[in-house]
Amino acid sequence: MTSDAPGPAAGPGYHATVAALAVGQILSWAALYYAFSSFVLPMMHDQGWDKATVMGAFTLGLAMWGAATYAMGAAIDRGHGRAVMTWGALLSGLGFLAWSQVQAAWTLYAVWALLGTTMAMTLYEPAFNVLTQRYPTRYRDGITALTLVGGFASTLSFPACAALIAWLGWREALIAIGTVQLLLVTPLHAWCLRGPGVVAPPPGHAAEENATLHEALRMPAFWLLTLSFTLYAFASAAMWAHVIPAFESKGWTSTQALAVLIWIGPAQVLGRLVYVGAGRGVSLRLIGLLVMLGMPAALVIFALATQQWALFGFAALFGIANGLVTIVRGGLVPEYFGRANIGRIGGAMSAVGLLSRAAAPLLTAWMLLAVPGYREVLLLLAVLGVGAAVAFYAARPPAR
Repeated sequence: MTSDAPGPAAGPGYHATVAALAVGQILSWAALYYAFSSFVLPMMHDQGWDKATVMGAFTLGLAMWGAATYAMGAAIDRGHGRAVMTWGALLSGLGFLAWSQVQAAWTLYAVWALLGTTMAMTLYEPAFNVLTQRYPTRYRDGITALTLVGGFASTLSFPACAALIAWLGWREALIAIGTVQLLLVTPLHAWCLRGPGVVAPPPGHAAEENATLHEALRMPAFWLLTLSFTLYAFASAAMWAHVIPAFESKGWTSTQALAVLIWIGPAQVLGRLVYVGAGRGVSLRLIGLLVMLGMPAALVIFALATQQWALFGFAALFGIANGLVTIVRGGLVPEYFGRANIGRIGGAMSAVGLLSRAAAPLLTAWMLLAVPGYREVLLLLAVLGVGAAVAFYAARPPAR
């Protein structure tokens, strides 16, 4: 197959594939990434664990995400995207069922080692890589569509988890989430990714335009982009993992915090819609620089805000930045290095960033022992965000 036009053996086709993957993304992100913060306080109260113990499990999961991402990217490069994403959804469902039964801290850590691995198999990057390999001339539109839908994951996750926990209890809520992964996401991935896993590049995409991983590692742009996305990931992950306790430190209840947090998802989607409508003619480098500056500005607002209107401003700015950074990363890496080895190159880059993201929840909990409170922690995270913007600006496109 030499084009991205669907053929008789190409599975359900471009639009159906993107739609099914989009449903899988919103449900998987809501479950695997955003839901954890909602279960922190119930687990602490029920099990008697301290915050560092609970956050350590999520940290391990994020570390496993980083450790597994290169291997999953290489498997997708070889055409095994369907197996990676289907098994990832299946194992994530089983992981939530196991999480619902934990009684000791070591079992929680074992569960999150599994769930972290499934993150590398299901969340944005494998879906982006699959689309890049299958649809060489349309992958950017597909990535944008996935991020548009996936932007509602946090909006879905926080109220859904709160309602499930209040209605069923935290253990039964986890069983419900795992059931959705098993009975909906798993068959969706198996269905939409039938057919050839890799297509030949269209005319005009010469082989010499595609860097190998070895070549990418010798380019300054690779390391500067890696540093930029690493610092961004650390600050963003720290914020998400501690967002409910951070609101609590301001004297806000969970209900009041939820009234602010539910706007982050729509803000993510708004930023992506603006990009679709008006940003196509703007370079990803410029958009990326604005995104990198937007995130530390949002953290400063949250750290200093005392009024609700200011916290709504935080939600809007933080959401827009997080919405667009995914598009920037998904489009800029193949633009800089080509698509033939995008799984390996993107996987190597993500592994470093994800390990940083993995360390963020626990390191932030330790930081709280050394500084007066969350305000100072958030200001320190904003400084890291400025560093991410500087590194991104310095990452010039490599010579082809």
